[in-house]
Amino acid sequence: MNSVLLERTLETRQAENTRLIIQISCVATLGGFLFGFDSGVINGTVDGLKQAFQSSSTAIGFEVASMLLGCALGAFFAGRVSDTWGRRSVLIVSALLFLVSALGAGAAANAAFFVIARITGGFAVGAASVIAPAYIAEVAPARYRGRLATVQQIAIISGLFTAFLSNFLLARAAGSSTGALWLGQDAWRWMFWMQALPSTLFLVSLVFIPESPRFLVVRKRDAEALSVLTRLYGENEARAKLADIGASLAQDRHRPRLSDLLDKVTGKIRPIVWVGIGLASFQQLVGINVVFYYGAVLWQAVGFSESDALLINVFSGALSIAACLVAVMLIDKVGRKPLLWVGSAGMAVTLSLVTWAFAHAGMDAAGKLSLPPAMGTLALVAANVYVAFFNMSWGPVMWVMLGEMFPNQIRGSGLAVAGAAQWTSNCAITVTFPILLASIGLAGAYGLYAAAAVISVVFVLRCVHETRGKELEEMEG
Repeated sequence: MNSVLLERTLETRQAENTRLIIQISCVATLGGFLFGFDSGVINGTVDGLKQAFQSSSTAIGFEVASMLLGCALGAFFAGRVSDTWGRRSVLIVSALLFLVSALGAGAAANAAFFVIARITGGFAVGAASVIAPAYIAEVAPARYRGRLATVQQIAIISGLFTAFLSNFLLARAAGSSTGALWLGQDAWRWMFWMQALPSTLFLVSLVFIPESPRFLVVRKRDAEALSVLTRLYGENEARAKLADIGASLAQDRHRPRLSDLLDKVTGKIRPIVWVGIGLASFQQLVGINVVFYYGAVLWQAVGFSESDALLINVFSGALSIAACLVAVMLIDKVGRKPLLWVGSAGMAVTLSLVTWAFAHAGMDAAGKLSLPPAMGTLALVAANVYVAFFNMSWGPVMWVMLGEMFPNQIRGSGLAVAGAAQWTSNCAITVTFPILLASIGLAGAYGLYAAAAVISVVFVLRCVHETRGKELEEMEG
């Protein structure tokens, strides 16, 4: 019996088109790259925005954060629309929106036009953030699905790094971000226009990859689904997978809708939806974006000069990518759940250490943050170890799980709700940090993030179920 099973497994793997599966996944992760690039490009353009639009500090804050307004809506509607149009089709729309946003933001003649362009980019970011990992999950074999989906986080970080590097090179070529560059246009405008290159590559590449076979079955397009599955897995395995997907939908095969997220007996929201919302929210409640935003102050507090900032950013980016590579190596071996709770525990400890260090902070004569040397070193090391723990766990694993944990019938709707929760939490953390800073100080703010990390340990251990090695048709709602 075992020999027959082994023989069938070997035949399946020989027929599997691994190269095509990896190519499809790489195309999908370009959405993650653009997610990172679009988020990072704004950092080098603030002086240009001030000069071009004569914006006040409050207006600049809104212009910089305006992208977040579109992210939650983009994630929600993309999840829902992907059940009607398809995963690939939504990614094509997001690629177009990335392109329009890049061109529009760079060409903006006034603040209102700029904000509209950035909100458009936010729609694209929100859509790509939830659909790309889901699309990968729906085409990749269970045994290495996690590794392929984890590349999404590496792509996001690579996009951030590329935006920072592009901004630096363009500003240096022009003398400053407000200096004139090609065609007499300011460098900060070219910073946005540079995003048109990967956006175009993403758009063109999507034309050459197939639609998700799971979506096609849900839409009762079985012949097309079989054709895609045959390209991916070979004829024999394709028929078996088509039968499995059909069986998972047999009892309730209708057009997906939001009401599917409710339990038919109790009328309450299904537990799996709450788990998805919890995963999406905790990824932001641990304060990762605040740590990134405040990182430069930490470096200066321990004696680094401003001129060292670029080199330090390169180091931090390399550390983040290295941590993601650890997740790539482990996620299909040890599983998703162990990575999550280990990451939560590590973040709880390191955030507590950062909190302890900031409790000893004072202000120097110039009104800047000042830490005793020992506490400054502790805060600096702990913050970077925290970033490493995040990027080997919650950074990539949350996206992997959202893409695979929902049953086929409710995947789009589940992604819509969870994705909206993720971006809403992101916005809430970003907006409330200055308020917390003014009211309870740095130590108090980071103490809250440490508490969220502690709670996330309990959440993972009690509520999250392992998905490693399971076919998507085995996911329970």
